[in-house]
Amino acid sequence: MHGFGPESERLARLILDYVIDRLRQSPPPLDGPRTPEELRDATGQMITEHGLGPDAALALFRDVLAPACISSDHPRYVAFVPTAPTEAASFFDLVVSAANIYGDWWLEGAGAIYAEMQTLRWLADLAGFPPDASGVFLSGGTAGNLTALTVARQTWRRRHDTTRPAAVAVAPSAHSSVRLSAMVTDIPVLVVPGDEHGRLTGTLLRDALDHADQEVFAVVATGGATNTGLIDDLAGVAEVCQDRGLWLHVDAAYGGAALASSIARPWFDGIERADSFIVDPHKWLFAPFDCAALLYRDPNLARAALTQHAGYLETLAPTAPLNPSDLGIHMTRRVRGLPLWFSLTSHGTAAYDAAVTRGIELALATADRVRQAEHLELVMDPQLSVVLFRRTGWDADRCQAWTDQALASGLGLLVPTVHDGETVFRCCFVNPTTTLADVDALLDAMR
Repeated sequence: MHGFGPESERLARLILDYVIDRLRQSPPPLDGPRTPEELRDATGQMITEHGLGPDAALALFRDVLAPACISSDHPRYVAFVPTAPTEAASFFDLVVSAANIYGDWWLEGAGAIYAEMQTLRWLADLAGFPPDASGVFLSGGTAGNLTALTVARQTWRRRHDTTRPAAVAVAPSAHSSVRLSAMVTDIPVLVVPGDEHGRLTGTLLRDALDHADQEVFAVVATGGATNTGLIDDLAGVAEVCQDRGLWLHVDAAYGGAALASSIARPWFDGIERADSFIVDPHKWLFAPFDCAALLYRDPNLARAALTQHAGYLETLAPTAPLNPSDLGIHMTRRVRGLPLWFSLTSHGTAAYDAAVTRGIELALATADRVRQAEHLELVMDPQLSVVLFRRTGWDADRCQAWTDQALASGLGLLVPTVHDGETVFRCCFVNPTTTLADVDALLDAMR
Protein backbone atom coordinates (compact mmCIF):
# COMPACT_ATOMS: atom_id res chain seq x y z
CA MET A 1 0.00 0.00 0.00
CA HIS A 2 2.95 2.35 0.55
CA GLY A 3 5.59 3.57 -1.85
CA PHE A 4 5.16 5.91 -4.80
CA GLY A 5 5.31 4.10 -8.12
CA PRO A 6 3.68 4.18 -11.56
CA GLU A 7 0.32 3.10 -10.13
CA SER A 8 0.44 5.93 -7.58
CA GLU A 9 1.24 8.37 -10.37
CA ARG A 10 -1.74 7.17 -12.36
CA LEU A 11 -4.04 7.39 -9.32
CA ALA A 12 -2.83 10.92 -8.61
CA ARG A 13 -3.81 11.95 -12.14
CA LEU A 14 -7.24 10.38 -11.74
CA ILE A 15 -7.88 12.16 -8.46
CA LEU A 16 -6.57 15.51 -9.70
CA ASP A 17 -8.76 15.18 -12.78
CA TYR A 18 -11.76 14.61 -10.52
CA VAL A 19 -10.88 17.58 -8.30
CA ILE A 20 -10.36 19.92 -11.26
CA ASP A 21 -13.58 18.77 -12.89
CA ARG A 22 -15.53 19.25 -9.64
CA LEU A 23 -14.18 22.75 -9.05
CA ARG A 24 -14.66 23.68 -12.70
CA GLN A 25 -18.39 22.98 -12.58
CA SER A 26 -20.43 26.17 -12.34
CA PRO A 27 -22.80 25.68 -10.74
CA PRO A 28 -21.74 22.50 -8.99
CA PRO A 29 -24.31 19.69 -8.82
CA LEU A 30 -26.91 20.16 -6.08
CA ASP A 31 -27.59 16.41 -5.73
CA GLY A 32 -29.32 15.01 -2.65
CA PRO A 33 -29.57 12.13 -0.17
CA ARG A 34 -30.53 8.54 -0.89
CA THR A 35 -31.76 5.90 1.52
CA PRO A 36 -29.37 3.35 3.05
CA GLU A 37 -31.14 0.66 1.05
CA GLU A 38 -30.64 2.54 -2.22
CA LEU A 39 -26.97 3.06 -1.46
CA ARG A 40 -26.48 -0.58 -0.52
CA ASP A 41 -28.05 -1.70 -3.77
CA ALA A 42 -25.96 0.76 -5.79
CA THR A 43 -22.62 0.00 -4.15
CA GLY A 44 -22.71 -3.64 -3.24
CA GLN A 45 -19.97 -4.86 -0.89
CA MET A 46 -17.34 -2.13 -0.88
CA ILE A 47 -14.95 -3.41 1.81
CA THR A 48 -13.51 -6.74 0.68
CA GLU A 49 -10.53 -8.91 1.55
CA HIS A 50 -8.45 -8.04 -1.50
CA GLY A 51 -9.93 -4.65 -2.38
CA LEU A 52 -11.73 -3.40 -5.46
CA GLY A 53 -8.81 -1.36 -6.74
CA PRO A 54 -8.47 2.42 -6.76
CA ASP A 55 -10.28 2.87 -10.08
CA ALA A 56 -13.39 1.11 -8.83
CA ALA A 57 -13.22 2.83 -5.44
CA LEU A 58 -12.99 6.27 -7.06
CA ALA A 59 -15.82 5.41 -9.42
CA LEU A 60 -18.01 4.44 -6.46
CA PHE A 61 -17.39 7.81 -4.86
CA ARG A 62 -17.78 9.81 -8.07
CA ASP A 63 -20.86 8.05 -9.43
CA VAL A 64 -22.76 6.89 -6.31
CA LEU A 65 -21.57 8.34 -3.00
CA ALA A 66 -20.87 11.97 -3.92
CA PRO A 67 -24.21 12.41 -5.75
CA ALA A 68 -25.91 11.21 -2.56
CA CYS A 69 -24.59 14.30 -0.76
CA ILE A 70 -25.82 17.88 -1.13
CA SER A 71 -23.22 20.32 -2.45
CA SER A 72 -23.29 23.17 0.06
CA ASP A 73 -21.39 25.42 -2.35
CA HIS A 74 -24.29 25.38 -4.83
CA PRO A 75 -25.46 28.98 -5.38
CA ARG A 76 -29.06 28.04 -4.49
CA TYR A 77 -28.02 26.26 -1.31
CA VAL A 78 -29.18 29.00 1.07
CA ALA A 79 -30.09 26.75 4.01
CA PHE A 80 -28.35 26.41 7.38
CA VAL A 81 -24.98 28.14 6.86
CA PRO A 82 -23.59 27.31 3.39
CA THR A 83 -19.93 27.05 2.51
CA ALA A 84 -18.15 28.48 -0.49
CA PRO A 85 -14.41 27.78 -0.33
CA THR A 86 -12.24 29.57 -2.83
CA GLU A 87 -10.56 27.41 -5.43
CA ALA A 88 -7.23 28.42 -3.88
CA ALA A 89 -8.32 27.16 -0.45
CA SER A 90 -9.71 23.92 -1.86
CA PHE A 91 -6.60 23.12 -3.84
CA PHE A 92 -4.35 23.93 -0.90
CA ASP A 93 -6.33 21.55 1.27
CA LEU A 94 -4.82 18.83 -0.92
CA VAL A 95 -1.38 20.25 -0.20
CA VAL A 96 -2.02 20.12 3.54
CA SER A 97 -2.92 16.44 3.31
CA ALA A 98 0.06 15.59 1.11
CA ALA A 99 2.53 17.50 3.32
CA ASN A 100 1.49 15.36 6.31
CA ILE A 101 2.30 18.08 8.85
CA TYR A 102 1.55 17.67 12.54
CA GLY A 103 0.14 20.93 13.86
CA ASP A 104 0.38 20.71 17.64
CA TRP A 105 4.00 21.50 18.45
CA TRP A 106 6.40 24.10 17.11
CA LEU A 107 9.11 21.44 17.07
CA GLU A 108 7.34 19.52 14.31
CA GLY A 109 5.25 22.14 12.52
CA ALA A 110 6.98 25.50 12.97
CA GLY A 111 6.43 26.82 9.44
CA ALA A 112 2.79 25.79 9.21
CA ILE A 113 2.03 27.01 12.74
CA TYR A 114 3.67 30.35 11.95
CA ALA A 115 1.39 30.77 8.92
CA GLU A 116 -1.63 29.91 11.06
CA MET A 117 -0.49 32.41 13.69
CA GLN A 118 -0.34 35.17 11.09
CA THR A 119 -3.87 34.31 10.00
CA LEU A 120 -5.09 34.33 13.60
CA ARG A 121 -3.38 37.71 14.03
CA TRP A 122 -5.46 39.06 11.16
CA LEU A 123 -8.63 37.87 12.87
CA ALA A 124 -7.52 39.28 16.21
CA ASP A 125 -6.82 42.66 14.60
CA LEU A 126 -10.26 42.69 13.01
CA ALA A 127 -11.75 42.29 16.48
CA GLY A 128 -9.48 44.90 18.05
CA PHE A 129 -7.70 42.39 20.29
CA PRO A 130 -4.36 43.39 21.88
CA PRO A 131 -0.99 42.55 20.26
CA ASP A 132 -0.32 39.57 22.56
CA ALA A 133 -3.66 37.92 21.80
CA SER A 134 -3.46 34.52 20.15
CA GLY A 135 -5.47 31.41 19.52
CA VAL A 136 -5.81 28.13 17.70
CA PHE A 137 -7.66 26.57 14.80
CA LEU A 138 -10.11 23.85 15.84
CA SER A 139 -12.67 21.69 14.04
CA GLY A 140 -15.76 23.87 14.46
CA GLY A 141 -17.81 26.20 16.61
CA THR A 142 -18.83 23.47 19.02
CA ALA A 143 -15.20 22.66 19.80
CA GLY A 144 -14.47 26.37 20.10
CA ASN A 145 -17.29 27.06 22.53
CA LEU A 146 -16.46 23.98 24.60
CA THR A 147 -12.79 24.96 24.82
CA ALA A 148 -13.52 28.59 25.70
CA LEU A 149 -15.94 27.66 28.48
CA THR A 150 -13.42 25.17 29.87
CA VAL A 151 -10.73 27.86 30.02
CA ALA A 152 -13.17 30.37 31.51
CA ARG A 153 -14.21 28.02 34.30
CA GLN A 154 -10.67 26.94 35.12
CA THR A 155 -9.57 30.58 35.22
CA TRP A 156 -12.45 31.50 37.55
CA ARG A 157 -11.71 28.58 39.86
CA ARG A 158 -8.04 29.45 40.02
CA ARG A 159 -8.71 33.11 40.76
CA HIS A 160 -11.24 32.28 43.47
CA ASP A 161 -9.39 29.23 44.81
CA THR A 162 -12.51 27.11 44.63
CA THR A 163 -14.09 24.15 42.89
CA ARG A 164 -17.67 25.09 43.73
CA PRO A 165 -20.10 25.02 40.82
CA ALA A 166 -20.95 28.21 38.98
CA ALA A 167 -23.11 28.95 35.96
CA VAL A 168 -22.71 30.43 32.51
CA ALA A 169 -25.23 33.08 31.44
CA VAL A 170 -26.64 32.94 27.90
CA ALA A 171 -29.48 34.48 25.91
CA PRO A 172 -32.32 32.44 24.39
CA SER A 173 -30.71 32.98 20.97
CA ALA A 174 -27.46 31.26 22.00
CA HIS A 175 -26.39 28.47 19.66
CA SER A 176 -27.30 24.93 20.71
CA SER A 177 -23.59 24.08 20.98
CA VAL A 178 -23.30 26.42 23.98
CA ARG A 179 -25.82 24.37 25.93
CA LEU A 180 -24.16 21.18 24.71
CA SER A 181 -20.79 22.46 25.94
CA ALA A 182 -22.33 23.27 29.31
CA MET A 183 -23.80 19.78 29.52
CA VAL A 184 -20.50 18.11 28.63
CA THR A 185 -18.63 20.11 31.29
CA ASP A 186 -21.49 19.89 33.83
CA ILE A 187 -21.90 23.67 33.96
CA PRO A 188 -25.30 25.07 35.02
CA VAL A 189 -26.90 27.47 32.53
CA LEU A 190 -28.58 30.75 33.49
CA VAL A 191 -30.88 31.73 30.62
CA VAL A 192 -31.17 35.50 30.43
CA PRO A 193 -34.37 36.85 28.82
CA GLY A 194 -33.66 38.40 25.44
CA ASP A 195 -35.11 41.55 23.96
CA GLU A 196 -37.98 41.49 21.46
CA HIS A 197 -35.69 39.75 18.95
CA GLY A 198 -34.02 37.39 21.43
CA ARG A 199 -30.80 39.41 21.71
CA LEU A 200 -28.77 39.60 24.89
CA THR A 201 -28.45 43.17 26.18
CA GLY A 202 -26.44 44.70 28.98
CA THR A 203 -29.56 45.88 30.80
CA LEU A 204 -31.25 42.47 30.71
CA LEU A 205 -28.02 40.72 31.71
CA ARG A 206 -27.48 43.01 34.69
CA ASP A 207 -31.03 42.47 35.90
CA ALA A 208 -30.77 38.67 35.53
CA LEU A 209 -27.49 38.58 37.46
CA ASP A 210 -28.99 40.73 40.24
CA HIS A 211 -31.82 38.24 40.68
CA ALA A 212 -29.96 34.98 40.00
CA ASP A 213 -29.93 32.34 42.73
CA GLN A 214 -26.64 30.90 41.47
CA GLU A 215 -23.15 32.23 41.01
CA VAL A 216 -22.07 33.04 37.45
CA PHE A 217 -18.51 32.85 36.13
CA ALA A 218 -18.98 33.60 32.42
CA VAL A 219 -21.32 35.08 29.84
CA VAL A 220 -21.71 33.89 26.25
CA ALA A 221 -22.87 36.55 23.81
CA THR A 222 -23.64 35.97 20.15
CA GLY A 223 -21.96 37.76 17.27
CA GLY A 224 -24.54 36.84 14.66
CA ALA A 225 -27.22 34.37 15.74
CA THR A 226 -27.46 31.40 13.41
CA ASN A 227 -31.25 31.52 13.20
CA THR A 228 -31.69 35.28 12.75
CA GLY A 229 -28.29 36.79 11.95
CA LEU A 230 -28.74 39.35 14.74
CA ILE A 231 -25.85 40.51 16.92
CA ASP A 232 -26.16 40.88 20.68
CA ASP A 233 -25.52 44.14 22.50
CA LEU A 234 -21.84 43.32 22.79
CA ALA A 235 -20.81 46.71 24.21
CA GLY A 236 -23.49 46.62 26.91
CA VAL A 237 -22.75 43.00 27.81
CA ALA A 238 -19.00 43.72 27.95
CA GLU A 239 -19.63 46.59 30.38
CA VAL A 240 -21.53 44.31 32.76
CA CYS A 241 -18.89 41.58 32.53
CA GLN A 242 -16.10 44.06 33.27
CA ASP A 243 -17.98 45.49 36.26
CA ARG A 244 -18.54 42.03 37.75
CA GLY A 245 -15.32 40.29 36.80
CA LEU A 246 -16.99 37.78 34.49
CA TRP A 247 -15.41 36.07 31.48
CA LEU A 248 -17.03 37.24 28.24
CA HIS A 249 -17.01 34.77 25.36
CA VAL A 250 -18.49 35.79 22.01
CA ASP A 251 -19.81 33.00 19.82
CA ALA A 252 -19.37 34.52 16.37
CA ALA A 253 -19.00 31.21 14.55
CA TYR A 254 -21.28 32.34 11.72
CA GLY A 255 -21.35 36.12 11.97
CA GLY A 256 -17.78 36.87 12.99
CA ALA A 257 -16.62 36.76 9.37
CA ALA A 258 -18.49 40.05 8.90
CA LEU A 259 -15.67 41.71 10.86
CA ALA A 260 -13.84 41.51 7.53
CA SER A 261 -16.52 43.68 5.90
CA SER A 262 -15.90 47.41 6.02
CA ILE A 263 -19.61 48.09 6.40
CA ALA A 264 -20.27 45.60 9.21
CA ARG A 265 -17.43 46.18 11.68
CA PRO A 266 -19.31 48.86 13.73
CA TRP A 267 -22.07 46.35 14.47
CA PHE A 268 -19.58 44.36 16.58
CA ASP A 269 -18.54 47.21 18.88
CA GLY A 270 -17.70 45.64 22.24
CA ILE A 271 -16.13 42.45 20.89
CA GLU A 272 -12.72 44.01 21.48
CA ARG A 273 -13.44 43.74 25.23
CA ALA A 274 -14.22 40.01 25.13
CA ASP A 275 -11.94 37.44 26.75
CA SER A 276 -12.42 35.03 23.86
CA PHE A 277 -14.35 34.67 20.64
CA ILE A 278 -14.77 32.17 17.84
CA VAL A 279 -15.35 32.46 14.10
CA ASP A 280 -15.68 29.59 11.61
CA PRO A 281 -13.76 30.29 8.38
CA HIS A 282 -15.50 27.32 6.76
CA LYS A 283 -18.72 29.32 6.98
CA TRP A 284 -18.20 32.83 5.61
CA LEU A 285 -14.43 33.18 5.12
CA PHE A 286 -14.36 30.74 2.23
CA ALA A 287 -12.27 27.93 3.72
CA PRO A 288 -13.09 24.23 3.27
CA PHE A 289 -14.48 22.08 6.06
CA ASP A 290 -13.51 21.90 8.85
CA CYS A 291 -12.03 25.08 10.25
CA ALA A 292 -12.85 27.21 13.30
CA ALA A 293 -10.69 29.89 14.92
CA LEU A 294 -10.67 30.44 18.69
CA LEU A 295 -9.02 33.67 19.86
CA TYR A 296 -7.99 34.54 23.42
CA ARG A 297 -7.33 38.02 24.75
CA ASP A 298 -4.77 36.45 27.11
CA PRO A 299 -3.57 33.10 25.74
CA ASN A 300 -1.59 32.46 28.92
CA LEU A 301 -4.88 31.78 30.70
CA ALA A 302 -5.62 29.06 28.19
CA ARG A 303 -2.16 27.56 28.61
CA ALA A 304 -2.61 27.49 32.38
CA ALA A 305 -5.90 25.65 31.97
CA LEU A 306 -5.18 23.27 29.10
CA THR A 307 -1.46 22.40 28.90
CA GLN A 308 -0.97 18.65 29.12
CA HIS A 309 1.95 17.16 31.03
CA ALA A 310 3.72 13.87 30.39
CA GLY A 311 7.30 12.68 30.43
CA TYR A 312 7.57 12.58 26.67
CA LEU A 313 6.27 16.16 26.40
CA GLU A 314 8.90 17.80 28.59
CA THR A 315 11.21 18.34 25.61
CA LEU A 316 8.61 20.78 24.27
CA ALA A 317 8.90 23.17 27.23
CA PRO A 318 11.28 25.65 25.51
CA THR A 319 8.69 26.33 22.79
CA ALA A 320 5.63 26.27 25.08
CA PRO A 321 4.35 29.74 24.05
CA LEU A 322 4.30 28.58 20.43
CA ASN A 323 2.56 25.22 20.80
CA PRO A 324 -1.10 25.16 19.64
CA SER A 325 -1.60 22.00 21.70
CA ASP A 326 -1.72 24.20 24.81
CA LEU A 327 -4.60 26.33 23.55
CA GLY A 328 -7.22 23.69 22.80
CA ILE A 329 -8.69 20.51 24.25
CA HIS A 330 -6.86 18.36 21.77
CA MET A 331 -3.42 17.15 20.94
CA THR A 332 -3.25 15.64 17.47
CA ARG A 333 -4.30 18.46 15.15
CA ARG A 334 -4.41 18.97 11.41
CA VAL A 335 -3.10 22.40 10.40
CA ARG A 336 -6.59 23.27 9.24
CA GLY A 337 -5.88 27.00 9.17
CA LEU A 338 -3.52 26.70 6.20
CA PRO A 339 -6.12 26.66 3.39
CA LEU A 340 -7.47 29.96 4.75
CA TRP A 341 -3.93 31.32 5.04
CA PHE A 342 -3.17 30.37 1.43
CA SER A 343 -6.35 31.90 0.06
CA LEU A 344 -6.00 35.06 2.17
CA THR A 345 -2.35 35.44 1.23
CA SER A 346 -3.13 34.82 -2.44
CA HIS A 347 -6.13 37.13 -2.81
CA GLY A 348 -5.60 39.80 -0.13
CA THR A 349 -7.90 41.28 2.49
CA ALA A 350 -9.68 43.65 0.08
CA ALA A 351 -11.07 40.67 -1.84
CA TYR A 352 -12.36 39.19 1.41
CA ASP A 353 -13.98 42.51 2.34
CA ALA A 354 -15.83 42.57 -0.98
CA ALA A 355 -16.88 38.92 -0.88
CA VAL A 356 -18.24 39.08 2.68
CA THR A 357 -19.98 42.40 2.02
CA ARG A 358 -21.70 40.82 -0.98
CA GLY A 359 -23.56 38.44 1.35
CA ILE A 360 -24.88 41.35 3.40
CA GLU A 361 -25.94 43.26 0.31
CA LEU A 362 -27.72 40.21 -1.09
CA ALA A 363 -29.65 39.82 2.16
CA LEU A 364 -30.79 43.44 1.97
CA ALA A 365 -31.84 43.00 -1.66
CA THR A 366 -33.71 39.80 -0.79
CA ALA A 367 -35.56 41.58 2.01
CA ASP A 368 -36.69 44.17 -0.55
CA ARG A 369 -37.90 41.41 -2.86
CA VAL A 370 -39.90 39.87 -0.01
CA ARG A 371 -41.50 43.22 0.87
CA GLN A 372 -42.62 43.61 -2.73
CA ALA A 373 -44.05 40.08 -3.06
CA GLU A 374 -47.76 39.68 -2.37
CA HIS A 375 -47.36 36.07 -1.24
CA LEU A 376 -44.50 36.72 1.23
CA GLU A 377 -44.00 38.68 4.47
CA LEU A 378 -40.71 39.77 6.02
CA VAL A 379 -40.33 38.66 9.65
CA MET A 380 -37.65 41.23 10.55
CA ASP A 381 -35.13 43.49 8.86
CA PRO A 382 -31.87 41.59 8.26
CA GLN A 383 -28.65 42.67 9.95
CA LEU A 384 -26.04 40.30 8.54
CA SER A 385 -26.82 37.81 5.77
CA VAL A 386 -29.83 35.93 7.17
CA VAL A 387 -33.35 36.71 5.97
CA LEU A 388 -36.46 35.37 7.72
CA PHE A 389 -39.78 35.50 5.91
CA ARG A 390 -43.11 33.72 5.90
CA ARG A 391 -45.08 32.36 2.99
CA THR A 392 -48.57 33.59 3.83
CA GLY A 393 -51.15 30.86 4.21
CA TRP A 394 -48.68 27.99 4.54
CA ASP A 395 -48.36 25.86 7.66
CA ALA A 396 -45.30 23.87 8.75
CA ASP A 397 -46.24 20.82 6.67
CA ARG A 398 -46.76 22.88 3.53
CA CYS A 399 -43.41 24.63 4.03
CA GLN A 400 -41.60 21.32 4.42
CA ALA A 401 -43.34 19.84 1.40
CA TRP A 402 -42.18 22.76 -0.73
CA THR A 403 -38.61 22.35 0.55
CA ASP A 404 -38.60 18.64 -0.28
CA GLN A 405 -39.94 19.28 -3.77
CA ALA A 406 -37.45 22.08 -4.46
CA LEU A 407 -34.53 19.83 -3.53
CA ALA A 408 -35.87 16.85 -5.47
CA SER A 409 -36.31 18.97 -8.59
CA GLY A 410 -32.81 20.43 -8.33
CA LEU A 411 -34.11 23.98 -7.84
CA GLY A 412 -32.17 24.54 -4.62
CA LEU A 413 -32.18 24.04 -0.87
CA LEU A 414 -34.10 26.57 1.21
CA VAL A 415 -35.46 25.12 4.44
CA PRO A 416 -37.95 26.32 7.04
CA THR A 417 -37.00 27.19 10.60
CA VAL A 418 -38.90 27.95 13.78
CA HIS A 419 -38.85 31.52 15.08
CA ASP A 420 -40.93 32.56 18.10
CA GLY A 421 -42.89 29.34 17.75
CA GLU A 422 -43.76 29.96 14.11
CA THR A 423 -42.52 28.04 11.08
CA VAL A 424 -41.00 30.48 8.60
CA PHE A 425 -38.46 30.32 5.81
CA ARG A 426 -34.82 31.27 6.35
CA CYS A 427 -32.19 32.22 3.75
CA CYS A 428 -28.52 32.51 4.63
CA PHE A 429 -26.19 34.12 2.09
CA VAL A 430 -22.45 33.52 2.29
CA ASN A 431 -21.73 32.26 -1.23
CA PRO A 432 -20.50 35.09 -3.50
CA THR A 433 -21.71 33.18 -6.56
CA THR A 434 -25.34 33.39 -5.43
CA THR A 435 -27.16 36.05 -7.42
CA LEU A 436 -30.43 37.92 -7.08
CA ALA A 437 -31.65 35.86 -10.04
CA ASP A 438 -31.12 32.73 -7.91
CA VAL A 439 -33.15 34.33 -5.14
CA ASP A 440 -35.92 35.26 -7.56
CA ALA A 441 -36.11 31.68 -8.83
CA LEU A 442 -36.62 30.38 -5.28
CA LEU A 443 -39.13 33.02 -4.23
CA ASP A 444 -41.12 32.80 -7.46
CA ALA A 445 -41.43 29.04 -6.99
CA MET A 446 -43.42 29.71 -3.80
CA ARG A 447 -46.27 31.40 -5.65
